Amino acid sequence: MVERGVREIKDSKVLAAMSHPLRRRLLDVLKVHGPSTVSLLAERTGQAVGNVSHHLKVLAESELVEEVPELAKDRREHWWQRVSAGTRWSTLDFRDDPAAFAAESLDIEHDASMARAWLANRGSYRDEWLDSAYLVGRWVHLSPGELNELGQELIALYARFGDRDKLDDGQEREPVYLSAFGAPGQP
Repeated sequence: MVERGVREIKDSKVLAAMSHPLRRRLLDVLKVHGPSTVSLLAERTGQAVGNVSHHLKVLAESELVEEVPELAKDRREHWWQRVSAGTRWSTLDFRDDPAAFAAESLDIEHDASMARAWLANRGSYRDEWLDSAYLVGRWVHLSPGELNELGQELIALYARFGDRDKLDDGQEREPVYLSAFGAPGQP
Protein backbone atom coordinates (compact mmCIF):
# COMPACT_ATOMS: atom_id res chain seq x y z
CA MET A 1 0.00 0.00 0.00
CA VAL A 2 3.01 2.35 -0.16
CA GLU A 3 2.91 4.78 -3.05
CA ARG A 4 5.72 4.24 -5.45
CA GLY A 5 7.63 7.28 -6.66
CA VAL A 6 6.57 9.78 -9.26
CA ARG A 7 5.36 8.40 -12.57
CA GLU A 8 6.74 9.92 -15.76
CA ILE A 9 3.84 10.16 -18.22
CA LYS A 10 4.67 9.46 -21.86
CA ASP A 11 1.25 8.32 -23.09
CA SER A 12 -1.34 10.83 -24.27
CA LYS A 13 -4.16 8.50 -23.18
CA VAL A 14 -2.98 8.74 -19.57
CA LEU A 15 -3.02 12.55 -19.77
CA ALA A 16 -6.52 12.38 -21.22
CA ALA A 17 -7.63 10.13 -18.34
CA MET A 18 -6.26 12.64 -15.83
CA SER A 19 -7.93 15.58 -17.59
CA HIS A 20 -11.27 15.32 -15.85
CA PRO A 21 -12.13 17.30 -12.71
CA LEU A 22 -13.62 14.35 -10.80
CA ARG A 23 -10.77 12.02 -11.68
CA ARG A 24 -8.30 14.70 -10.56
CA ARG A 25 -10.26 15.04 -7.32
CA LEU A 26 -10.30 11.27 -6.76
CA LEU A 27 -6.52 11.20 -7.13
CA ASP A 28 -6.29 14.05 -4.61
CA VAL A 29 -8.59 12.31 -2.10
CA LEU A 30 -6.56 9.11 -2.38
CA LYS A 31 -3.36 11.11 -1.89
CA VAL A 32 -4.64 12.86 1.24
CA HIS A 33 -6.65 10.03 2.84
CA GLY A 34 -4.92 6.93 1.48
CA PRO A 35 -6.68 3.78 0.27
CA SER A 36 -10.46 4.15 0.22
CA THR A 37 -13.55 2.28 -0.81
CA VAL A 38 -15.79 3.50 -3.60
CA SER A 39 -18.37 4.44 -0.96
CA LEU A 40 -15.87 6.54 1.00
CA LEU A 41 -14.72 8.26 -2.18
CA ALA A 42 -18.33 8.98 -3.15
CA GLU A 43 -18.97 10.45 0.29
CA ARG A 44 -15.82 12.60 0.23
CA THR A 45 -16.55 13.94 -3.26
CA GLY A 46 -20.34 14.23 -3.04
CA GLN A 47 -20.73 12.00 -6.09
CA ALA A 48 -22.84 8.91 -6.76
CA VAL A 49 -21.14 5.57 -6.13
CA GLY A 50 -21.73 4.51 -9.75
CA ASN A 51 -20.11 7.68 -11.07
CA VAL A 52 -17.07 7.26 -8.81
CA SER A 53 -16.79 3.60 -9.80
CA HIS A 54 -16.81 4.52 -13.50
CA HIS A 55 -14.06 7.13 -13.08
CA LEU A 56 -11.94 4.78 -10.96
CA LYS A 57 -12.08 2.25 -13.80
CA VAL A 58 -10.85 4.91 -16.24
CA LEU A 59 -7.99 5.76 -13.87
CA ALA A 60 -7.21 2.05 -13.40
CA GLU A 61 -7.05 1.49 -17.17
CA SER A 62 -4.34 4.17 -17.25
CA GLU A 63 -2.59 2.56 -14.28
CA LEU A 64 -3.05 5.62 -12.08
CA VAL A 65 -5.00 3.71 -9.40
CA GLU A 66 -5.25 0.06 -8.47
CA GLU A 67 -7.45 -2.14 -6.35
CA VAL A 68 -6.19 -3.24 -2.94
CA PRO A 69 -8.03 -6.57 -2.43
CA GLU A 70 -6.24 -7.36 0.83
CA LEU A 71 -8.14 -4.51 2.53
CA ALA A 72 -11.57 -5.82 1.53
CA LYS A 73 -13.70 -7.46 4.22
CA ASP A 74 -15.64 -9.43 1.62
CA ARG A 75 -15.91 -9.87 -2.16
CA ARG A 76 -18.34 -6.96 -2.52
CA GLU A 77 -16.01 -4.39 -0.95
CA HIS A 78 -13.44 -2.77 -3.26
CA TRP A 79 -10.59 -0.64 -1.97
CA TRP A 80 -8.54 1.62 -4.24
CA GLN A 81 -5.19 3.38 -3.94
CA ARG A 82 -2.93 5.52 -6.09
CA VAL A 83 -0.23 3.66 -7.96
CA SER A 84 2.36 6.41 -7.54
CA ALA A 85 2.95 9.43 -5.32
CA GLY A 86 2.45 11.76 -8.26
CA THR A 87 2.84 12.27 -11.97
CA ARG A 88 4.87 14.50 -14.22
CA TRP A 89 5.35 14.93 -17.92
CA SER A 90 7.44 17.02 -20.25
CA THR A 91 5.66 19.51 -22.44
CA LEU A 92 8.22 18.62 -25.13
CA ASP A 93 6.81 15.08 -25.29
CA PHE A 94 3.32 16.46 -26.01
CA ARG A 95 4.13 19.68 -27.88
CA ASP A 96 0.88 19.92 -29.90
CA ASP A 97 -1.19 17.30 -28.09
CA PRO A 98 -4.64 18.48 -26.96
CA ALA A 99 -4.50 16.03 -24.03
CA ALA A 100 -1.47 17.84 -22.57
CA PHE A 101 -3.18 21.20 -23.01
CA ALA A 102 -6.29 19.85 -21.25
CA ALA A 103 -4.23 18.36 -18.40
CA GLU A 104 -2.27 21.57 -17.88
CA SER A 105 -5.43 23.70 -18.08
CA LEU A 106 -7.10 21.46 -15.49
CA ASP A 107 -4.06 21.77 -13.21
CA ILE A 108 -4.16 25.58 -13.41
CA GLU A 109 -7.92 25.63 -12.78
CA HIS A 110 -7.45 23.18 -9.90
CA ASP A 111 -4.86 25.45 -8.29
CA ALA A 112 -7.13 28.47 -8.67
CA SER A 113 -10.11 26.58 -7.22
CA MET A 114 -8.04 25.50 -4.21
CA ALA A 115 -7.12 29.15 -3.58
CA ARG A 116 -10.75 30.25 -3.96
CA ALA A 117 -11.88 27.50 -1.54
CA TRP A 118 -9.34 28.76 1.03
CA LEU A 119 -10.64 32.31 0.67
CA ALA A 120 -14.24 31.16 1.07
CA ASN A 121 -13.51 29.01 4.15
CA ARG A 122 -10.64 30.76 5.90
CA GLY A 123 -12.96 32.11 8.58
CA SER A 124 -13.37 28.57 9.89
CA TYR A 125 -9.66 28.27 10.74
CA ARG A 126 -7.84 29.43 13.86
CA ASP A 127 -5.62 32.52 13.74
CA GLU A 128 -2.45 30.40 13.56
CA TRP A 129 -3.62 28.98 10.21
CA LEU A 130 -4.63 32.42 8.95
CA ASP A 131 -1.19 33.78 9.82
CA SER A 132 0.62 30.81 8.25
CA ALA A 133 -1.16 30.64 4.90
CA TYR A 134 0.55 32.51 2.11
CA LEU A 135 0.32 33.59 -1.50
CA VAL A 136 3.46 34.75 -3.18
CA GLY A 137 4.01 36.12 -6.62
CA ARG A 138 7.03 37.88 -8.03
CA TRP A 139 8.37 38.96 -11.38
CA VAL A 140 11.98 37.88 -12.00
CA HIS A 141 14.27 37.73 -15.01
CA LEU A 142 15.49 34.17 -15.61
CA SER A 143 17.07 32.11 -18.34
CA PRO A 144 15.41 28.78 -19.26
CA GLY A 145 18.11 27.00 -17.25
CA GLU A 146 17.49 29.17 -14.19
CA LEU A 147 13.73 28.61 -14.43
CA ASN A 148 14.38 24.87 -14.59
CA GLU A 149 16.72 25.08 -11.58
CA LEU A 150 14.12 27.03 -9.57
CA GLY A 151 11.44 24.49 -10.47
CA GLN A 152 13.62 21.56 -9.43
CA GLU A 153 14.40 23.23 -6.09
CA LEU A 154 10.69 23.83 -5.44
CA ILE A 155 9.84 20.24 -6.36
CA ALA A 156 12.53 18.98 -3.96
CA LEU A 157 11.30 21.27 -1.16
CA TYR A 158 7.68 20.16 -1.65
CA ALA A 159 8.83 16.52 -1.69
CA ARG A 160 10.75 17.00 1.57
CA PHE A 161 7.52 17.90 3.34
CA GLY A 162 5.09 15.88 1.24
CA ASP A 163 6.90 12.54 1.22
CA ARG A 164 7.59 12.28 4.94
CA ASP A 165 5.71 9.84 7.10
CA LYS A 166 2.86 11.17 9.19
CA LEU A 167 4.37 12.61 12.33
CA ASP A 168 2.98 11.71 15.74
CA ASP A 169 4.43 14.57 17.77
CA GLY A 170 1.21 16.08 19.11
CA GLN A 171 1.11 18.99 16.65
CA GLU A 172 -2.09 19.78 14.80
CA ARG A 173 -1.71 19.10 11.07
CA GLU A 174 -4.21 19.68 8.28
CA PRO A 175 -3.95 18.71 4.63
CA VAL A 176 -2.25 21.70 2.96
CA TYR A 177 -2.25 22.23 -0.80
CA LEU A 178 0.95 23.75 -2.18
CA SER A 179 1.17 25.24 -5.65
CA ALA A 180 3.80 27.03 -7.65
CA PHE A 181 3.77 28.19 -11.25
CA GLY A 182 6.57 29.68 -13.25
CA ALA A 183 6.45 30.51 -16.96
CA PRO A 184 7.45 33.40 -19.19
CA GLY A 185 4.84 36.12 -19.40
CA GLN A 186 4.15 39.81 -19.56
CA PRO A 187 2.52 42.03 -16.91
